[in-house]
Amino acid sequence: MKMMRIGPPGAERPVALLPDGRHLDMSSLTDDIDGTFLGDGGPDRLRAAISADALPETDVRGQRVGPPIARPGVVLCIGMNYAAHAAESGSAAPEWPVVFYKSPHCVVGPDDEVLLPRGSHKTDWEVELAVVIGRRARYLDSPADALRHVAGYAVSNDVSERALQLETSGGQWSKGKSCETFNPLGPWLVTPDEVPSPQALGLRSWVNGETRQASSTKDMVFDVATLIHELSQFTVLEPGDVINTGTPEGVALSGRFPYLEEGDVMEFEIDGLGRQRQRVGRA
Repeated sequence: MKMMRIGPPGAERPVALLPDGRHLDMSSLTDDIDGTFLGDGGPDRLRAAISADALPETDVRGQRVGPPIARPGVVLCIGMNYAAHAAESGSAAPEWPVVFYKSPHCVVGPDDEVLLPRGSHKTDWEVELAVVIGRRARYLDSPADALRHVAGYAVSNDVSERALQLETSGGQWSKGKSCETFNPLGPWLVTPDEVPSPQALGLRSWVNGETRQASSTKDMVFDVATLIHELSQFTVLEPGDVINTGTPEGVALSGRFPYLEEGDVMEFEIDGLGRQRQRVGRA
């Protein structure tokens, strides 16, 4: 299934997208797509309602698409999780997952404007596979148990201000990751039944129509199951939490491309998970 949220910021409504392109209003099932809905059997109730033809169609044309999950409790991010990206950043592939946090307020819709922070000259793009947790994960026994805790997958842009991240960070990447609008997410939350393997997805990004990134999740240093297992050993993952699983090579930090400027247009795509498009503005 594909779930999405439609409407202005703070007033989105939950919608299901069917394979035939029709949209169904989920409001009779839940007020929103959030951790409570995901952790309380919401996707199963949605599946049953679709099978029973119990949800009305709704017209979403011309309406804003919001992030597919209401404000998450936490956004956990994995750094340098593609060996080629680590190399272009001047680092070796990590022995253990590199973990940092983004503030949940960064999460915006897939086509919302991305704002350059005041004084920024090194803002960068990063296409990533986002994993949304659907079941509480605490001290999982092994990676084999991890994917049962996934509610779905989405396209994420882990926008990064590299000067704040690396030059004046004080040692904490989160400083360059948590600016407003720095995590476009969506358009859909795609349930695991439509993603046979999270390690077989193509990722692509463009800036002003020119290809920047073209890779596959099979090239991750730590796969999704391993990441969830490892994270569960030192934090509790709750329904609705988001994990950004890392970006492949092809970012401005490599020195091969210019950093973002006001008026630039970014586009991102992951196989089966949809496409994003953001215009760059300035705060």
